[in-house]
Amino acid sequence: MTQSIPIVSIIGRPNVGKSTLFNRFVGRRDAIVDSTEGVTRDRKYGKVSWSGHDFILVDTGGYDSKSDEVILSSVREQALEAINESELVLFVVDSETGITAGDEDIAKVILKQSKKVILVVNKVDDETREPEIYDFMKLGLGEPFPVSAESGRRTGDLLEAAVSHFKLSPAPSVEEDEGIKIAIVGVPNVGKSSLVNRLLNKERQIVTDIPGTTRDSADSVVSYKGKTYTLIDTAGIRRKAKIKDAVEFYSTVRARRAMDRADVVVAMLDVTRGMDKQDVSIIVEALDRRKCLVVAVNKWDLIEKTNRTHKEWLEELKYRLPLLESYPIEFISALDGQRIHKILDLVSKIYNESRKSIKTKPLNDWLTATVEHTSPPSYNNRFVKITFVNQVNAIPPTFVFFTNYPKGIKENYKRFLEHNLRAAFGFFGVPITLLFKPKN
Repeated sequence: MTQSIPIVSIIGRPNVGKSTLFNRFVGRRDAIVDSTEGVTRDRKYGKVSWSGHDFILVDTGGYDSKSDEVILSSVREQALEAINESELVLFVVDSETGITAGDEDIAKVILKQSKKVILVVNKVDDETREPEIYDFMKLGLGEPFPVSAESGRRTGDLLEAAVSHFKLSPAPSVEEDEGIKIAIVGVPNVGKSSLVNRLLNKERQIVTDIPGTTRDSADSVVSYKGKTYTLIDTAGIRRKAKIKDAVEFYSTVRARRAMDRADVVVAMLDVTRGMDKQDVSIIVEALDRRKCLVVAVNKWDLIEKTNRTHKEWLEELKYRLPLLESYPIEFISALDGQRIHKILDLVSKIYNESRKSIKTKPLNDWLTATVEHTSPPSYNNRFVKITFVNQVNAIPPTFVFFTNYPKGIKENYKRFLEHNLRAAFGFFGVPITLLFKPKN
């Protein structure tokens, strides 16, 4: 089976430099950095790539084992969940303060859970201070690793040490054919597990009316019309502001990680509640990840219908999110099995579309006819010409257009080209990328 991207969490007392280290690794100032204790309360996460390995890095709030304050108690619970969920823990301590009672408490928790850990001693700004770090070996977590998150000193070496743990992990099994991988995503309680159960014809996932029953991403293999599909059922995704506890946070991380693994994303909506901002956000996130997409509107059996209901719902969804013009929308009932296998038919068709390659001649014949009919608007009072196009990548399909003024191709004309490209060559349900480069 395909391995998931590992989760690495940064753990430590308040104000030891966890967020500074996180920002350096993810390459942007995503976490708030301040000298005030407890600034990071919500967890932040980002994808890190190093030496050919990807992992999800999570920044946690400062762990305070003694405080009874409600917020700090919640932060402590989040940090504990981070240790539990992670394949590797970066335990950050402060070289300037030495070992504290708080450090000892965290070390005991890590040792109790038998987690892979790197003991990171921060604020070691030069090698003359390195002999001082070995006092931290008293924590029982192995040899300390000195860094300066602020200056970046030895942070690259730390990343190398982190990914070495993944290099030692067993290779994924290749015995089972995963076929087309489908991530089934959506807000809590839209019927994701019910759909998986129906497709499998068995009760594999726990199904209740309590939002958030599914905490993890789970894989199931099903055969249909001679093809193999791997169904990745995921926990419901909510807005960050609505994520109340640590378990749900990591469920959200895993759901997004499932999208990265998938060939096709099935975004489920609940017809009884319509499509809200969070549904839109999930769909847009899947497309931002350049994933093929099917929208499944569930619980179709629960509403009264006329001969116009189907058309009205299609129009409403496309009005709310015009991007859906290029993606299939299917109305299903996971409860009674209505049209659920249509989802697999669509997934198979879209999967094949995503691997389609258009030959250069018909592509340029299309371009010539298209620009002759509607030429690009002028740019700085200069005539814009698009002279050539070719497909450079099949998965996802990417098309490079050569023009005298790449900056002169505005968004509305890009949308015009994409619409006409799809009309000529298909790619329904598939995200396509249009790039514009200067002609030689």
